[in-house]
Formats: sequence, structure tokens, C-alpha cells
Amino acid sequence: MGNILIIVFTLCEKEISILNEGLVVFVRAIIGYFSLLIFARIIGKEQISQMTFFDYILGITIGSIASELTTDLSSRAWPHWIGLATWASLGYLMEKISIKWRYAAKFLEGEPAIVIMDGKIMEDVLRKVKYSVSDILVLLRNKDVFNLNEVAYAIIETNGALSVLKKPEHLPLTPKDMNIKVETTGISTEMIYDGIVIKENLKQLNKNEQWLHSELKKHGIKDPAEVFLLTLDPGGNLYIDKYEDHMKKVTDIGDYKGPY
Repeated sequence: MGNILIIVFTLCEKEISILNEGLVVFVRAIIGYFSLLIFARIIGKEQISQMTFFDYILGITIGSIASELTTDLSSRAWPHWIGLATWASLGYLMEKISIKWRYAAKFLEGEPAIVIMDGKIMEDVLRKVKYSVSDILVLLRNKDVFNLNEVAYAIIETNGALSVLKKPEHLPLTPKDMNIKVETTGISTEMIYDGIVIKENLKQLNKNEQWLHSELKKHGIKDPAEVFLLTLDPGGNLYIDKYEDHMKKVTDIGDYKGPY
């Protein structure tokens, strides 16, 4: 009987210990969460909108310290919080120094690098910033540039983004250049998504399913289930993408054959 009581008391003590540990983690998590929230507000939005490589490393480090503050029960929370506050304070200080002192900003954040000048690729600059030609081509395509002959200048910014200036003959002609007044196109509304008719949007635009089926028939579509996406803009223009596009020849832009 005595042995049974000892076992019961031991199990109870373990359960209490587990509950205590869980409560400590819960409290630490609250401390870490609000500490990160406050420090993120103090440091500012630059961490997200203009993140440099150093900002990225700083964010990872602060997050790692916060996680240790929450779950590392082998040590007290206070030293972890001091480390968290120190890293956040240094990040804030370096940001202020970079704003006030241009030379420090160059050292801490780097400076833009021209990788294409007068339509010519600057190979030495590419090696210096550790970019390959393939990397530049990807960034150019993200800027809707698919032909290098269109590019006059391309600059790698301090946050890794690419800024592109096209040659004059490839710059888009705007209605302002032609002194033409245009109406605002507005935002397109989804009518069909993944083969499913969005009835709420139809009702919002004073349309019905009969109208929708009529428009689909004009494009040779018998069933909404054939459509992956259909949108309607305020000007009454439809965009329709079917599941089966029947492309005769798919262009491959890869630079070498791979497993996919």
C-alpha cells in the first residue's frame, strides 16, 4: 500500500511540474511576443519594405533570441530579454546613424551598383556584387523586360531589387503624351474562380447567371466548370482563362536541360 502511495505522489509531482513548466512557457511567450511587437514598432517599417541583407540577419537573430526566451527553461528569462533589447536597440541606433551620416550608410547598407550601362552588361560589377547573368535576367523579367536590347541602365539597389531604365524608343507611350483623356479602368471583379461561379459578386454588379452563361457561349464555353478564372472590369471587359488553353507550342526559357 505504501509503495502505491509513493507512486501516486510521484506522478502527481510530475504532473504539477509539467503544468508549472507550461505556465512558465506561456508567460514567457507573452513577454517575448509583446517585446517583439514593441521593438518592431520602434525600429520601423524599413525592416519589411526596404530590407537589406543586414536587416534580414538582424530580424532572424532577434526572432531566435525571442524563441529562446520562450522555451529555454534551463536559464532565467531576464538575460534573454536583455539580449533581445540590446539587439533591437543596436538595430535602431544603426538605422538612425545611417539616416544622419551618409558615409555610415554606405558602410552599413552598401550602395547601388550599375550592372547594365548604355545597354552593356558590366561583368566586373556583376562579379563584385556576386550576381550571375541568369540572376539579372530573372530580375529583368520581374520588371516586364524580356529583351536586353530594351535596357539602357539597370541598377542593383541596396535591398537587392533591380531598377531599370529602358531606352527611349522602348519607353511606353502614355495618353498624356498624345493629349488623350482616358477614363479610370478600376479594379476587376472575379466572376468565376476555379470553375465555381461567385454569385455574391454577380449580385454586387447587378448581373445574373443567365447573363454569365450568355457571355460564356460567346467565347465557345458551355460550362463554367471549364473556366479557371473569369473577371469583369468596370468598363465591361471580360478576362477569361480556361483550364485547357490548347497552346500549340510552349516556350522554354530555361538555360539548360534539367529534371523538370
